Amino acid sequence: MVKIDKTVKKETLYIASFVVVFSLLLEAVFLILHKWDYTVLLGNLLGAFVSVLNFLLMGITVQKAVLLDAEGAKKKVRLSQSLRMLMLVAFAAVACIFKCFNVIAFAITLLFPRIAIFFRAYFDKKNNNQ
Repeated sequence: MVKIDKTVKKETLYIASFVVVFSLLLEAVFLILHKWDYTVLLGNLLGAFVSVLNFLLMGITVQKAVLLDAEGAKKKVRLSQSLRMLMLVAFAAVACIFKCFNVIAFAITLLFPRIAIFFRAYFDKKNNNQ
């Protein structure tokens, strides 16, 4: 069992918070467009779980990789990236196969961590300029 570094926990919590806020906005958009049903909620929940898990696993990998030499770290990160991509594809297949998940809500939710990372960089840059 790996002890998760406090920075990995903090950044994962930031991503999870952002995913929750944007998930609520996504649900609101579906409601406003009169396209909401329980599948939107389930697709959104599945996407939120997978996207936060993906980020957490990436953080743990980086945490372990910094303890290795350059070549070992490179291999570890590449393997993690491949396995996490396989995980995303597997969950996407589940979302597509089982009709209880809205695939669009699932897919959009997978983008939320990238948006959170963009905003984090923007706000960090803005705070450093003050």
